[in-house]
Amino acid sequence: MPNRLANETSPYLLQHKDNPVDWYAWGEEAFEAARAEKKPIFLSIGYSACHWCHVMEHESFEDEETAALMNANFINVKVDREERPDVDSIYMAAVQAMTGRGGWPMSIFMTPDAEPFYAGTYFPPDDHHGMPGFQKLLTSLADAYANRKGEVLATSNQVLGQLQAQNRVRTSPDPLTRDILREGYSSLAATFDAENGGFGAAPKFPQPLVYEYLLRVWAATGERHALEMVKTTLVRMARGGMYDQLGGGFHRYSVDGVWLAPHFEKMLYDNALLVPLYLHAWQATGDPFFRGVAEDILRYVEREMLHPEGGFYSAQDADSEGVEGKFFTWSALEIAEILGRDLAKVAVAYWGISENGNFEGKNILWAPRTDEEVASELGIPLDELCERIGGAKKKLFEARERRVKPGLDDKILTSWNALMQRAFADAGAILANDHYTEVARKNADFLLGELVQDERVLRTWKDGAAKLNGYLEDYSLQVDSLISLYEATFEDRWLTEARRLADRMIELFWDEQESVFYDTGSDHEELLVRPRDVFDNAQPCGGSAAAAGLLRLAVLTGESDYERYAASSLRTVRDLMARAPSGVGNWLAALDWYTSSPKEVILFGPRKDPATRDLLATVHGRYIPNKVVAGAPEAMPAPVSPLLAERDLIGGRPTAYVCEDYSCSLPVNTAAELAELLAE
Repeated sequence: MPNRLANETSPYLLQHKDNPVDWYAWGEEAFEAARAEKKPIFLSIGYSACHWCHVMEHESFEDEETAALMNANFINVKVDREERPDVDSIYMAAVQAMTGRGGWPMSIFMTPDAEPFYAGTYFPPDDHHGMPGFQKLLTSLADAYANRKGEVLATSNQVLGQLQAQNRVRTSPDPLTRDILREGYSSLAATFDAENGGFGAAPKFPQPLVYEYLLRVWAATGERHALEMVKTTLVRMARGGMYDQLGGGFHRYSVDGVWLAPHFEKMLYDNALLVPLYLHAWQATGDPFFRGVAEDILRYVEREMLHPEGGFYSAQDADSEGVEGKFFTWSALEIAEILGRDLAKVAVAYWGISENGNFEGKNILWAPRTDEEVASELGIPLDELCERIGGAKKKLFEARERRVKPGLDDKILTSWNALMQRAFADAGAILANDHYTEVARKNADFLLGELVQDERVLRTWKDGAAKLNGYLEDYSLQVDSLISLYEATFEDRWLTEARRLADRMIELFWDEQESVFYDTGSDHEELLVRPRDVFDNAQPCGGSAAAAGLLRLAVLTGESDYERYAASSLRTVRDLMARAPSGVGNWLAALDWYTSSPKEVILFGPRKDPATRDLLATVHGRYIPNKVVAGAPEAMPAPVSPLLAERDLIGGRPTAYVCEDYSCSLPVNTAAELAELLAE
């Protein structure tokens, strides 16, 4: 018989609806039951694409004997970390404080007042590699809570004190200067893997926010090594097994140091952040390889992750048919049968395929050698190699499509959608591709129509229903994406909506006394602490996204208060930016903007006019990280941005204006003249 989770919409919670565990979703019902029955709470946090979450479910939560122990001694609560990042953030901090490490599945034992007294991640069913068996742990902790409650409460009080201390806002009195950017670069350069790209040894994560920051360092200083760090990493990642060589899109991370073997889940947010990074690398270098990767990711997202109404799904699982990576791996025999002898010979050389394989007896496709090296080995021209590999990809992809696909997490999350919306909007502008722009436009309409209700942004949508109050990241990333959509379209409504959401964000999340944004709104349910995650990990944290978006909005609207909020936020992480650059990439990008003189580019002219398109291509074809772009077909009486005021076409022809540091150049009509202004 299904448990309470059958009434939920989260795919992760629904995966557990048939467990014999008497699961509760997070909420007052669970805490009331714990108080009434005088039981501790077991809190399990994970997400649908998490491989080890599936393993622990199969080993323990599906086991009748284990479930009986859990039901008899605990109130059991299951949380989808993607729906409830506030709960995840608080208890991840607790796990790290108690164990020195964290991860998912996250396992927390806590009092009916939600105060943790024991925590960990994955627990095996039996003692294994120094980890206690889960049944033994359940028995031990139930006994401790019943018979040594004083010790348990002392531990929970100590952990709560640590969480409160960690959450305290510390504003630095030191100035925000560009020295911090240089210090961060030096720190990252010291740990860079010059041969394989990335930082340190295994495992390796894509870290797009860090590489965006390094591109900014190069743009500001001309430091070639910063650009080489980006180029090396992006090439190695895209030629590795972490990248889906057939279907496009990046897996979550590489378990080794050479980008070969990934954890096979594909997350929307990773791919959303990697699209603009590869496009920016193309702008910076002109190398078409980077543009090709970005477009392959976008094709993958449209094919696999796009809801018919315009939203983007959250993730694809690592497993299919209960086996991690089965969908993506190949035997040498399969390759030969599908491609035939001659084409298989080329594929084997290109992707390093062997009889023994490179992953549990199978082959992950990767291309560790350059195309030139492979063509030379095979004794064929480079263009012939590219043509034949293209044919092999097509045949293998068609064969793979007949396999059982990994599970799909089809919930739609506002913040992740905003990231992908910006990816499509940026791609539309940078590549002059109206189709990409239309995908972004449709997504914006979907989010504003389905996930904004009664002036409140909601967190998640599935099967026609939206729920859960949005978090800071849901507002801030949507503000940022709407600004990008305005810059790609010059449609006033997107900038108007960005400003409306920004004002609502400030109203709900800004604490004037602390001069800081919190992750939960002022009317949110009371938790152990009011969470404020300051680290940019796999995606920008809400605070850094708020700072970045408000800085852009300040220039476009002329409202200096937006910059004040951003600057105050930056001061609370000033010391963190100086000492831990790998964890604050988006904060550093915001600091780069704040300490620079952003260019203001204003364009007038009909969008379909070839001369207007030439001007747009000139602006978007080069890497200028600190700029805003405003435009209109012609002068208007009440423009959405003051940048457009008292300006018009010159000589009746499409016209560009460039302003910087409170001064403007003379207007120009040609792409060549605009290029000169932008290069100054």
